[in-house]
Amino acid sequence: MKRERYEEELQALQVELVKMLDWTRKSGQRIVIVFEGRDAAGKGGAIKRMTEHLNPRYARIVALSKPTEQERGQWYFQRYINHLLTRGEISIFDRSWYNRAGVEPVFGFCTPQETDMFLAEAPAFEAMLSRDGKVLVKFFLTIGSEMQTLRLHERWHDPLARWKLSDLDFKAMEKWDQYSHAYERMLSATDAPQTPWTIVRANDKRRSRLECIRHVLNMLPYAGKDEKLTAHTDRKIVLSAREFLKSGGES
Repeated sequence: MKRERYEEELQALQVELVKMLDWTRKSGQRIVIVFEGRDAAGKGGAIKRMTEHLNPRYARIVALSKPTEQERGQWYFQRYINHLLTRGEISIFDRSWYNRAGVEPVFGFCTPQETDMFLAEAPAFEAMLSRDGKVLVKFFLTIGSEMQTLRLHERWHDPLARWKLSDLDFKAMEKWDQYSHAYERMLSATDAPQTPWTIVRANDKRRSRLECIRHVLNMLPYAGKDEKLTAHTDRKIVLSAREFLKSGGES
């Protein structure tokens, strides 16, 4: 997508996001947006474009570091519950409780039994959030192995972006197949009717950012919605978990 068209569409969708947050404030809705996916898939970029014109008092980004010793002794979901906001606010997770289904089992930071327990409990945990009135939107951004390698090396050579890299990022390239298995298992076990996964093919950063915003807007019945902007979804990029897994998933 050419930059001029991208920036025009992005601005229009960001205006819709401001309208959506205003409706959220007035209606008292509680919204939780989860971004998961491959390293360098563009989660941070999508979140930045989604939030850059929203009031940070009411739309907060949650990006947690590794758990403290005290948090490791708590119920696994406890540290995340503390970041679920109150009425009229939006919590946006840049990675989430799904660490227990991705990076942790791949690198041996948890036991297989802990991952099994998580996959059994996560749908029930999310169902509780849904019954409590929260709107839960779950994104999984996927990219190809060549694109991941390219983006990681671009970050390494960019002094302004190098901070995004960790020791695990480059090791992740060596564990592509292990991640594929873990993510496919995660999507299969935790895709539920009330809290489904939305898969976004993110090799094209610009298109994927627009589609993430569009999907959130489509999920919510806010006042004054411009249906011409929000109605069209690019089905080559946005898939359900069932469609994604049926087409071969991450393998």
